[in-house]
Amino acid sequence: MYERQETEYFTAKRKAARQLGVEYRFRPGDLPSNAQIRDQIQGLANLYEGEKRTERLKEMRLEALGMMRLLQRFRPRLIGSVWTGHIRKGSDIDLHIFSNHLSAITSLLEDENLEYIVEHKRVVKHGEEQMFTHIHVSDRFSFELTLYAEDKVNYVFKSSITGRAIERATLPELEQFLLNEYPGIDLETAGQQLEDHIDRFDLYRMLLVPLEKVKQNPAYHPEGDALYHSLQVFELSRHRVPYDEEFLLAALLHDVGKAIDPADHVGAGLAALEGAITPRTATLIEHHMEAHEYRDGTLGHRARERLRELEDFEDLLLLAELDHAGRQTGVMVCDVDEALEFVRKIEAQWD
Repeated sequence: MYERQETEYFTAKRKAARQLGVEYRFRPGDLPSNAQIRDQIQGLANLYEGEKRTERLKEMRLEALGMMRLLQRFRPRLIGSVWTGHIRKGSDIDLHIFSNHLSAITSLLEDENLEYIVEHKRVVKHGEEQMFTHIHVSDRFSFELTLYAEDKVNYVFKSSITGRAIERATLPELEQFLLNEYPGIDLETAGQQLEDHIDRFDLYRMLLVPLEKVKQNPAYHPEGDALYHSLQVFELSRHRVPYDEEFLLAALLHDVGKAIDPADHVGAGLAALEGAITPRTATLIEHHMEAHEYRDGTLGHRARERLRELEDFEDLLLLAELDHAGRQTGVMVCDVDEALEFVRKIEAQWD
C-alpha cells in the first residue's frame, strides 16, 4: 500500500491473506486492522521521506485551502491524510463536495483552466454495491473530489480506518486550524504565493502523471502507456549519462505532449515546458522524432544535413537509440518522484 500497488484496505487484506494461503480460512481478527495498517504506512513515510514530508504537508494544506475557496459554494469538506497529517509520497488532497449537478463543478474547473478527469467508480464490499463519482484534478498537487448529492452535506460518513465518523474540516475550520498550527501565517497571501512560484520539478510532475492514461499503438509501443515508456527511457539514460541533467530531462519529458495534443506531441510538450527547460533540452525534445527517421534512413537529404549541423547531433542519436530501446514489457522502472529526485540531486551537486 505504501508503494500504491493497492489503494483499498479491504483489497490489500484479501491479497495478503491469499499470499499467506489462508484466504478462505481466516477470521477478521486474524488480520491487522485498518488503523494498524495506516500506522505502519505512516512509519514507512517517516522513515523514507523525513522532514520533507512535514513541509509538503503544510503546502498541501494551503493548496487545499485555495481549492476549497474556489469550490466554496459546493460546501467542500477536507478529509483524508492532508487533514489528519498522515500524508506520504503520492498522496492526493481529498475533498468531499456537494452538488446535484456534475456539470456545475466541471464548468467551474474549466473556467479556471484546471485539467480534470471524471471517474465513476463501482465498489462492491461485503456484498453491497456503491457507485462513486470522483473528479481528479491535476494541479501543483493532485486532488480527488468526491461528489455527493446536496442532501448528503450533513450525512455522517464512516471512516474505513477507524469505523467511526470520518474526520473532516469545513473551510472555516481549516482556516482556524492553519492559524493555530502555523503561527504568523498570512492566509490571504499564502495560497497566491504558492501559485506564483511553482517549482519546475512540480511542473514536470504535473505533465508526467497524465501520461499513465495515454495508451499507445502496441505495434510501436508494446510496453503500454506513455508514462511507463518515458520512465524506461529515463532509466536507460541514467545508466548511460548519469551526470547530464539536460539529457536526462529530455529523456524523461520527451513525450509529455502526448497527454496534451497527440497530433503534435512535440510542439505541445515544448509549449508546456517553455521557460522550465534549457535550450539544449528543448533542442533534444524538438528533434527527437527526426533523429528516429535519421536512424531509420527515412529522413530526406536536406533534413539530414540540417540535423547533422546541430551541435547536439550525437546526443540526439543517443536519445533516439534509447527512445527506441525503452519499449520493453515487464522491466522494472523507478516512479515519477524517484526520477525527479535523481535529477534534483544532480542539480544540487552541480548547482
